[in-house]
Amino acid sequence: MKVNIFDVAKKSGMSIVTVSRVLNNAPTVREINRQKVLDAIKELNYSPNSAARTLVRGKTGIIGLTVTALGDSVFDCIVKTVHDRLKQNGYFLAISILDESNGDTEEASNFLFQEDRVDGIIVLSPVQEDRYVAELERKGIPFVVVDNQTENADFPTINVDNYKGGYEATNHLLELGHTHIAHISGQVLFLSSRERQKGFIDALAEEGLTPYLLANSRFGVRSGFQVMQDWIRSGQVPTAVFAGDDAIALGVVQALEANGYRVPEDVSVIGYDDQYISEELNPRLTTIRQPAVQMGEHAVFALLDILNHVKPSQTNLRLQPQLIVRESTAVCKGKNDRNRRD
Repeated sequence: MKVNIFDVAKKSGMSIVTVSRVLNNAPTVREINRQKVLDAIKELNYSPNSAARTLVRGKTGIIGLTVTALGDSVFDCIVKTVHDRLKQNGYFLAISILDESNGDTEEASNFLFQEDRVDGIIVLSPVQEDRYVAELERKGIPFVVVDNQTENADFPTINVDNYKGGYEATNHLLELGHTHIAHISGQVLFLSSRERQKGFIDALAEEGLTPYLLANSRFGVRSGFQVMQDWIRSGQVPTAVFAGDDAIALGVVQALEANGYRVPEDVSVIGYDDQYISEELNPRLTTIRQPAVQMGEHAVFALLDILNHVKPSQTNLRLQPQLIVRESTAVCKGKNDRNRRD
């Protein structure tokens, strides 16, 4: 038997009016009551009649999301969360996946950035952000940008405090007694990369230190491996490495082990993101966790507020990262060239 709004009201103990307000993301619902309704919707697997609601609203009932790539567990989690929260609110999700490095921007723009195709857009970590924002504003399409690249943006954004993440990663290594600390960043065109690097530099400066080594590279295993390999060949091996993401960290670990260094006995390694591979490595990777679920939820809530003509409580939301300590970092035992296995 098909579940309806009356079933949700009965299950949650709320009135039909309250359930309707939750479905339409009305700001007047108390949070405890909103959660009761959402829990009932999830338990009953209720899907609002989006076709009927579309007729009432005069809208498509579709939200678009653009992403540069899948296969990144943080992005995957954000996309899944967006899908789930939109479904709870009676919207469908349309996804555009594009590789901006291959000049694919025009096709993706034509696909979703049309006034009559979607009610709003969530833009996830765009490279050509200025172009996207200008087009969406020109066409009057409501949007929210997640992991944006513009400092002090004057449009709705959901970000993580990457400066704090970089600072805490470095401070963790400092507390373990490391002073010869290196950093390999992702592409500096990303605001997140620049902020993580600044947090790294500032944490060292507070202790009267400067980076032992610093490389602006690219996100990915190959980049981490190559940079670490070059440092080893030059005879400059730090006692600790802060990698710009977990994939870079994996490459660093591979290069160290290929050259007879032990992690963390000789070199401590910390990553960023808390990708699914972090717990699969040996040793398990210490990292900075991004709040991916919260990023997806807040993006949906912010966009639905805009669609319902409700002023968001925060236009530029900055969420907090979390240090996850595992086995790839340890107390510094001195210069690693003395500890290297022959």
